[in-house]
Amino acid sequence: MTVATFDQPTSTAHLTRQDRCDRCGAQAFVKATLATGDGMELLFCGHHFRAHEQKLVAAGATILDERHRIDEQPAERV
Repeated sequence: MTVATFDQPTSTAHLTRQDRCDRCGAQAFVKATLATGDGMELLFCGHHFRAHEQKLVAAGATILDERHRIDEQPAERV
């Protein structure tokens, strides 16, 4: 039996503003790595992850969840 794992929030973000949801193109805050031989990765915005979360967890996907960063303001460029 494969169990999905959720990465804990950290101060260092793994996903950037350039990472986009595979479903709608919005900024991605969740990366799901499927439990397949090739380790296929899917990127999701918060909305689309919620829509697919149960199926991803049931499939044993490893989840990098950075939704806690949704309301962060981007760093000011110098």
